[in-house]
Amino acid sequence: PGMARVLIVGAGLTGSLCAARGRFLREGPGPPGRVAVWGQRLATQGGRMTTTSSPHNPQSTVDLGAQYITRTPHYAQKHQSFYDELLAHGILKPLTSPIEGTVMKAGDCNFVAPQGFSSIIKHYLKESGAAICFRQCVTQINLRNDKWEVSKETGSPEQFDIVVLTMPVPQILLLQGDI
Repeated sequence: PGMARVLIVGAGLTGSLCAARGRFLREGPGPPGRVAVWGQRLATQGGRMTTTSSPHNPQSTVDLGAQYITRTPHYAQKHQSFYDELLAHGILKPLTSPIEGTVMKAGDCNFVAPQGFSSIIKHYLKESGAAICFRQCVTQINLRNDKWEVSKETGSPEQFDIVVLTMPVPQILLLQGDI
């Protein structure tokens, strides 16, 4: 039957993890699928976890979304492999400074991303091997001959076997078409 074409719309944490860990996209009978990740509006990855640099000093950065992650005992057990991987690559490190006004519960642990939180997304996108395109603003998704035809603000529509939407719900609700 040929290789499945898969589109993941959203180049944030969910989209990058889906691309990197979406084994359902690559496993099964037949050859692996071709995966594309489209970032909606930004010219870079990160979505709501974007890290930006000062135009005057590239060493000066700020995270526009999360500044730290709190791992609870429940998620430590459930997602330990993710934490282990990110810690081993130096993408996350334990936060050792106190956070004023924060109430820590027993077993909680805070982490920071020394290179900014978008480094998590960059790591998973690189690991995925997906074709990444930014500023691909999807406007419409229609079912045509058992394929999903995806229209965007600029360029011709493209067809995919599977489309995974990872952008925020308000953006999904603006889409037109059969979905």
